[in-house]
Amino acid sequence: MEEILRLFPEPMKQAIQMQISKRWHTLQEIRMRRSQPIELVFDDRVEWIHDQIPNQRDSMFVLNQLSEFSLYRMEDELREGYITIEGGHRVGLAGRVNTRGGQVKAIKYITFLNIRVAKENIGAALPITPYIYEYDYCNTLFIGPPQTGKTTLIRDLARIIASGWRHVAPKKVGIIDERSEIAASINGVPQHNVGSRTDVMDACPKAEGMMMMIRSMSPEVLVVDEIGSVEDVQALLEAINAGVTIFCTIHGRSLQELKNRPTLQAIFQQKVFQRFIILQTDKNPGSIKAIYNDEEENIFRKSRCLTNEMVGSASFHRHNDLDRI
Repeated sequence: MEEILRLFPEPMKQAIQMQISKRWHTLQEIRMRRSQPIELVFDDRVEWIHDQIPNQRDSMFVLNQLSEFSLYRMEDELREGYITIEGGHRVGLAGRVNTRGGQVKAIKYITFLNIRVAKENIGAALPITPYIYEYDYCNTLFIGPPQTGKTTLIRDLARIIASGWRHVAPKKVGIIDERSEIAASINGVPQHNVGSRTDVMDACPKAEGMMMMIRSMSPEVLVVDEIGSVEDVQALLEAINAGVTIFCTIHGRSLQELKNRPTLQAIFQQKVFQRFIILQTDKNPGSIKAIYNDEEENIFRKSRCLTNEMVGSASFHRHNDLDRI
């Protein structure tokens, strides 16, 4: 928590600390908008700190803390619109955008900040692991709107796959972390536990990064966040043709919605994925609504998806007191 609180001027820091108190584990975001009250987004509610109204001096204080008093060193981050800080927390930036030749050069007047609290949540993917393993790992697509826990799940899956579980041996995992959200690397070093056999390509465009990772690190499994473009889809197809298993996420609410998107037609025509995991929108992040196989049959059974039940076969027989990771 200290790596986030240090960003704020002292009065604001104390007010935030007092309001979040013992609820740190349920805090999702701290939003700071110039001339507006500080907004705190929790898992189950939104609250405001009405006596803390950021001004220009407060905004500059936060930016100086983020950049260590050198906005020049943040040139790439300003162009992308976010900064990853120690602990894996991500600070989103918005304001007036400067462009050159039709492309974003930087955000000049930064008046809106969104601090997204990173939650590693070790073990979050344990309940779904039996569903994505059928003699080997299945190409799996995680589907859900923002803040439904997609990144949290694929991060923990990377750790599980790279560490091994039950009788399943560890595999080489490659993470393409374009937005530094999965491993949350700082200077190339992951801030999250992504497993002992995991390599990370940080801040690299997904399509290019997948091919670079395959050529340089020979992964058996690739983990990618937020696919959607034509280039992403083409890179996925090439990776699968190279014999690599894919785990990735996409914004959406249903399988049918995705099937209606023109850019994703090749994925469904070639039956790229054997598992589609739909996340709940009205519960805690990481809650599963349905798990479909490649025949679009819902194979998810909550009674067979307990955290102390880990199996490594297609039959999903129930076991008790199995090894934990």
